[in-house]
Amino acid sequence: MLQFTKNLYFCTSKKVGGRTPRDIKNGNKKTYKIMKEQLEEKNTEMGNVITRSEEFIRKNQKMIITIACAVVVVAFAIFGYYKWYKAPREMRAAEEMFAAEQYFLQGDFQRALDGDDANRGFISVIDNYGGTKAGNLAKYYAGIANLRLGNYDEAEKWLGKYSGKDTFTKPIAIMAQGDAEMEKGNTEAAVKQYLSAAKADDNAITAPAALFKAGMGYLMLGDNEKALDCFKQIKRNYPESTEWSDIDKYIGLVENVK
Repeated sequence: MLQFTKNLYFCTSKKVGGRTPRDIKNGNKKTYKIMKEQLEEKNTEMGNVITRSEEFIRKNQKMIITIACAVVVVAFAIFGYYKWYKAPREMRAAEEMFAAEQYFLQGDFQRALDGDDANRGFISVIDNYGGTKAGNLAKYYAGIANLRLGNYDEAEKWLGKYSGKDTFTKPIAIMAQGDAEMEKGNTEAAVKQYLSAAKADDNAITAPAALFKAGMGYLMLGDNEKALDCFKQIKRNYPESTEWSDIDKYIGLVENVK
């Protein structure tokens, strides 16, 4: 039993739970001994692991150093490629495309494509800087320029190669391919492109414009129900768009025909 003194608890010599204090003490010694042995075993295992690791490093030291050096060289090469090759090349491409962009804005589409004695055109930029952002954008410009010039196959070729990701040029490039198909008399193919353009980016400028073109295409194909669906999507989803202001007229037109 536990007896109180003024300063501490202590165990009496009486049995507690069938065991004397000596039994408890002896049991604690055995437990300590077992724990000590287990700890020594773990330390031995850990030492063996460390020894094996050291042995592996010693035997494969040259290979490890070679791999480490290769990683450093590759990392430096990637850094150097972007800093001393790709970045300056991107800058040169943008600078050399500037004149062609100005010709494009002025409506001089042939010169924008071909360039002149002093400046590159979009085709030259594509040929010389195809892997740059400017070279990619030049494909977009080349497609639109050819569309304006009536070169519909060329327009589709360059627009199809353009890999735009921004809000406007990506859907416009798809829509322009639809325009090229429409000009060639391929209305069904044009409608498919318009619907694809509408889904490419759901903004209030290109999406309703593409849906309107698709609706008009369906009217040409005699599919009034699908045309009405396109017009109603504009009415329902794009009240801030240019197309929305006149869309009731087209909805009424189709409904009266039905």
